[in-house]
Amino acid sequence: MKRRTFLILIGGGAGGWPLAARAQQPALPLVGFLTSRSPGESAHLIAAFRQGLAEAGFIEGQTIAIEFRWAQGDYSRLPVLAGELVSRKTGVLVAVGGDASAIAAKQATSIMPIVFGMGGDPVKAGLVKSFNHPGGNATGFTLLTGEMDAKRLSLLQELMPSVHLVGALLNPNFPSAMRQLKELEEFARTIDKRLFVSKASNDTELAAAFDALLQQQVGALLVVADPYFDTRRDKLIAFASQNRLPAFYQFRDYVVAGGLISYGPSVTDGYRQAGIYVGRILKGAKPADLPIVQPTKFELVINQKTATAIGFSIPPSILARADEVIE
Repeated sequence: MKRRTFLILIGGGAGGWPLAARAQQPALPLVGFLTSRSPGESAHLIAAFRQGLAEAGFIEGQTIAIEFRWAQGDYSRLPVLAGELVSRKTGVLVAVGGDASAIAAKQATSIMPIVFGMGGDPVKAGLVKSFNHPGGNATGFTLLTGEMDAKRLSLLQELMPSVHLVGALLNPNFPSAMRQLKELEEFARTIDKRLFVSKASNDTELAAAFDALLQQQVGALLVVADPYFDTRRDKLIAFASQNRLPAFYQFRDYVVAGGLISYGPSVTDGYRQAGIYVGRILKGAKPADLPIVQPTKFELVINQKTATAIGFSIPPSILARADEVIE
């Protein structure tokens, strides 16, 4: 063989070795991430999820890969998006952003491990057998925030006893909507409040719902716990601010963004726990054996600056009870 030809062959072989080595490296474990929410308003939640993964020993791009699917408040898209992730044969399917995501994931697979995040009762939703022993292929966390709407109405009564007509913004497409409505109406009767329920599941309906609330001249607004409203958080806050309407929300995120008051659990803690559970499952744990994580603390958060801007006076006794007051 001529020396020139030999050198070319050697050079070509040497250049090919790293490619061959890379081709033989196993693919990173793939996690499917399904959510009813939107990327922009969920950035802090994804950060919390990645933190949980890191605590479990997994770093995105280094030891794990994540494929995201965002429904952006449109629950009708969730079954198709869940099917896409199942077809990708992900190691774990994460389904967060409320009950609708969890239900879509469970309907898409009875085999693939699921870590869900929801606001309702997963036992009532048929996702698990019990909180302590889920059984089957699903586990995760519940914030139980959907169970707290009556408590928020009670807080509204304490803050505004003279207001008799309260607006309630409800998404009729949310799986627990009818139960939420029934519980709110029953509780409203016990505290002598009238409810005007305005329904919305898309932007056109939301604009109409805003108009209806103004026409009815409601004295306060209760945003019923629902992920769709989380995706439209800025619109809700702007509406309440422009119309000087005291509004009550489920998560601290609203108050940080300029909303008046919230009462509920830490949603970031839930997403962090989801990351931890994904890591444990990838290391061999079974969803059936991982108990459902529940919140241990509910936070009352008040934005004093917003209260001043809309001319709403918060009693000192309520301010003293608040877990956080944003000045």
